[in-house]
Amino acid sequence: MAEDRQDDPFEWIDAQAERRARAGLVRRLSPRPADSPLLDLASNDYLGLARHPQVTAAAAEAARHWGAGATGSRLVTGSTELHAALEQELAAFCGFEAALVFSSGYAANLAVVSALGDRDALVVSDAGNHASLIDGCRLSRAEVEVVPHADPAAVRKVLDAEGREPAGGRGRRALVVTDSVFSVDGDAAPLPALAAACRSHGAALVVDDAHGLGVLGEGGRGAVHAAGLAGAPQVVVTATLSKSLGSQGGVVLGPARVIEHLVNAARTFIFDTGLNPAAVGAALASLRLLAREPERAARARTVATALHGRLTAAGLAAVRPDAAVVSVRAPSPEQAVRWAADCRAAGLLVGCFRPPSVPDGISRLRLTARADLTDEQIEQAVGVIVETAPTA
Repeated sequence: MAEDRQDDPFEWIDAQAERRARAGLVRRLSPRPADSPLLDLASNDYLGLARHPQVTAAAAEAARHWGAGATGSRLVTGSTELHAALEQELAAFCGFEAALVFSSGYAANLAVVSALGDRDALVVSDAGNHASLIDGCRLSRAEVEVVPHADPAAVRKVLDAEGREPAGGRGRRALVVTDSVFSVDGDAAPLPALAAACRSHGAALVVDDAHGLGVLGEGGRGAVHAAGLAGAPQVVVTATLSKSLGSQGGVVLGPARVIEHLVNAARTFIFDTGLNPAAVGAALASLRLLAREPERAARARTVATALHGRLTAAGLAAVRPDAAVVSVRAPSPEQAVRWAADCRAAGLLVGCFRPPSVPDGISRLRLTARADLTDEQIEQAVGVIVETAPTA
């Protein structure tokens, strides 16, 4: 006998699914084959290192030597000598005292904001921040002030209202959190101005450099390094190992005392299994490749500039890139989905961003300016995007 629908605890899911379908916002998984014939401008493999022979060999060797899994949390059995080497080299490369590796960039962001903020803290968060920073703000239980996107004056206004003064003045401790390069449109945060506001008010600055590491700064050392803030005593940086470094995992970089605090207070570090050795080995190999071949970072920026220039010249609404993300506006969510599907049918894989990933009214295609794209592939990609563009 069928159960009474009134007793179904998940009936609300069906209602939500119907609303998503009516709005054209249904998401589905699309497993890819190992060898796809599509030209990839959708992945975050900015430097083309995910399949580099030295990187994949390092991953395999790490798994053979250390095992398939980390076997425990970092404080029990999940810290290997390989983890320690990666942390030391990441800190040195990026210009910070210390580093701590996490199982994902998401976990790293949750850790920093929730461990440095609490009920006695004020967190000032950019309106365009990544979901992981937003969730970190929620978990911190701090008072959170969301300020307009990339607006240092708004940050100063909030800090002024809090009554903070330099060098330990009155008021709660404050934390300003921002992406370095925002993931949707690829625009950069005004890091020097934000750092100045933090210094003058005794606040800490937390920067998610996921899209800057490997692309910006000297030899790909990141947006924070490019801004002259690497190693600054009030700055903490998070990054992912899954974009430019072509692996998986996350990292926090900063003063040694901050890293020590995270080891003792960050729940996503203490209670999570350590990053698997294969991912650690791959990230370390990629980092060393980047150090030897800094031109990879410059090439990614060159590709981004070329894509933007050609798409703009063709009359499309492409946003000027500050790193390796090129965003092209679409008229509606439905047209964005259709556009991406038409690109795929023509042999091109592109990202498609629509609500709730982006605010209503600004759906777009998101392109990855990978360093290993040839000039011919750039022309091919632009041709497909232009030919399949919505007419209205």
